[in-house]
Amino acid sequence: MDDKTRNRKQQTWVEAEFEDSMDEELELELDDERLYGAHLGEDLSKIKDLRHSSEIDRRVYFRELIRLQAELVKAQDWVQHTGYKMVVIFEGRDAAGKGGVIKRITQRLNPRVARVVALPAPSDREKSQWYFQRYVPHLPAAGEMVLFDRSWYNRSGVERVMGFADEDQVQQFFHDVPEFERMLVRSGIKLIKYWFSITDHEQQLRFLMRIHDPIKQWKLSPMDLQSRIRWEAYTKAKEETFERTNIPEAPWYIVEGNDKKRARLNCIHHLLQQIPYGEVPHEHVELPDRKFNPDYERKVLPDNLYVPEVY
Repeated sequence: MDDKTRNRKQQTWVEAEFEDSMDEELELELDDERLYGAHLGEDLSKIKDLRHSSEIDRRVYFRELIRLQAELVKAQDWVQHTGYKMVVIFEGRDAAGKGGVIKRITQRLNPRVARVVALPAPSDREKSQWYFQRYVPHLPAAGEMVLFDRSWYNRSGVERVMGFADEDQVQQFFHDVPEFERMLVRSGIKLIKYWFSITDHEQQLRFLMRIHDPIKQWKLSPMDLQSRIRWEAYTKAKEETFERTNIPEAPWYIVEGNDKKRARLNCIHHLLQQIPYGEVPHEHVELPDRKFNPDYERKVLPDNLYVPEVY
């Protein structure tokens, strides 16, 4: 095979790999749209009435997402190369889109560099500890990015609204959290806090989708249903959280989340602006030739070891 033919085949392979990468994102988008055409009985009219259409053309969205994800890879390389330490907090109402943007941020990144932390409810032992103690082990070492899918702000949000924390505990949290976050910043951690904001009607739509979608029903918990009932209580809790924890060292940034596509792009674009990353020098990589042993004969394995080719 001559060099020209080899290069053409390699280019075709690269293009095919890129299409596979695009398909992965397309699958996620189609999953979002999957139930809009389904017959959901009485609730279908509610969903059609409430549905929020994205203002961004799908092709533009894909192009911008891939471009921003390429920048995230550059930022990741710089973080690893320089020993930078980052914590990004994602908060907001249930179904506000936090998980979707976290998925797009980490989609192309090295999980050894960019870690997602989503802690379950605290155990009895953890409840007896210093409140921040269970979060501390997950903080980044040099060259790491940690994304908290909900964080210590559970105390001023769900724990307060649902009565899992009494008023003394909440006030102690508000007293402690600014200094805790200043300590993190003084230790060299870049702390970024996002709040995803959606309207009452948009949350209603997303909950209806989860109720009727067997693939997404696991996302709907009894706590989520309570959050619908206590919408105003969550609003008051959010407002006091902003008022008392929006410090210069770690300000809050609000992401308008009704349009999922715009929210993802805007959040990733803003996140990149918070990282002072630059190009990292890389050594040129040459793929070595494979060594061939003329005496080696590959064994034929029994058919029952192979996964059936159903597709």
